[in-house]
Amino acid sequence: MIENYLNINFKIYTEQEDAFEGADELVLIGSTEQAARYNFKKALISSIDKAFTENKWVVLNAVGDQHQFLMVLPNCEHEALRLAGASALAALNEHQLQSVHIVGLDEFSENECYAFLEGMLLSSYSFDKYKGEKEKKSIDIHISGRSFSKSKLRELKVIAEAVSLTKTLVNEPVNYMDALQYSKTATEVGKEFGFETEILHKEQIQALRMGGLLAVNKGSETPPTFNVFHYKPAKPVNKKPLVLVGKGVMFDTGGYSLKTGGNMVTMKSDMAGGAAVLGILAAIAGNKLPYHVIGIVPATDNKIAANALVVDDVITMMDGTTVEVKNTDAEGRLVLADALTYAKRFNPELVIDMATLTGAAAAITGAFGMAVLGNDQSEINDLKEIGEVVYERLVQLPLWKEFKDLLKSNIADMSNLGGPTGGVSTSSIFLEHFTDYPWIHLDIAGAAFVKEASGYRQSGATAVPVRLLYEFIKARAKKI
Repeated sequence: MIENYLNINFKIYTEQEDAFEGADELVLIGSTEQAARYNFKKALISSIDKAFTENKWVVLNAVGDQHQFLMVLPNCEHEALRLAGASALAALNEHQLQSVHIVGLDEFSENECYAFLEGMLLSSYSFDKYKGEKEKKSIDIHISGRSFSKSKLRELKVIAEAVSLTKTLVNEPVNYMDALQYSKTATEVGKEFGFETEILHKEQIQALRMGGLLAVNKGSETPPTFNVFHYKPAKPVNKKPLVLVGKGVMFDTGGYSLKTGGNMVTMKSDMAGGAAVLGILAAIAGNKLPYHVIGIVPATDNKIAANALVVDDVITMMDGTTVEVKNTDAEGRLVLADALTYAKRFNPELVIDMATLTGAAAAITGAFGMAVLGNDQSEINDLKEIGEVVYERLVQLPLWKEFKDLLKSNIADMSNLGGPTGGVSTSSIFLEHFTDYPWIHLDIAGAAFVKEASGYRQSGATAVPVRLLYEFIKARAKKI
């Protein structure tokens, strides 16, 4: 089983006598009126007043017999609270504290408390599996049950574990996390969180004539897998399943269209979409959302060998479409196309695919968000709205019919490359060809793996869009 690399243990207490006298404290200050109720020294009061005047959160250390940290929170927007939670944890870790009691949560709404604790928990992830010296020890955070419910805390913990799982899948190097190991891990995750896993191996993939997945895999010594995850609770509120599809290219050399100039570094992250699908299934199953969801992840690496796919090859996809290969580094759309065809058998209400698909998307969004395209504007609007709340934001790009002309081929039904114009849109139109249902595409290339740590996100894998899709599905379950 994948290890949990979160370094916080949240503990709810309910009895007054469990108030942890003499323990280190983190005191949350949400208003000047609240601050006035404490007997702070004049210098601290001045710093608190300044924070409210400038509308900026700040961590203040009031050292006495015990450590007492004051977290001033004048801005209660959820993203500001997440960032404040991350800063609070950094201050606690800097002083190597092991047990801390949070005071003042009851001054905030449940959603505000959730955002602050979410920032703390997400920022505690540390992937140190391959380090001889581990970075830090775990810290116990004690919370009053009067301030935050056990059920809400449990939901948060499950989501954070799913995010941690997703990050770890992406952070693992391909010499460990190949297609076979991904399937093995997925099976274990399904047993732990409560969903079924169905793993199709190479002979079954060949029988289904998945020409895209098989073509990309030709250069690999590791066989492909096709992973299908089934979460169907006893009484789902939806009649048709929602299907999630993730790109599972475990490592991308570019094939014979070889990535050069250092562009191959971090290509272990090219399976971030497939990792996210598994993480989303873990989150919704672990929290028992009453929604029928199916996940699909085609898994392979894209390497070079004597018989590997080359430019000018023509391949036949699962649905019979012939594709002229103009670039072997445009491989993600080939494996996704077969998965989107496979999704038709489930008669889905909606299909959402997620993939680190194009550098063009990364150039548009940077690490700050994801590109979204699709054929159902109402669903896209809902997704964008939730993206603003969880701060996994989306920018919509067009699917103009003129882009389709760029995919024309002289010798096949279509090509896998549209040229230098509209790279995100042409890749999406390629995928759209294999759909006949409501469909949304998320290009997560910019945000899935980052060089610099920021706020509650570490460098490396970020686990987008796990939180986004969890909240999207949760909202649908309530709406129906």
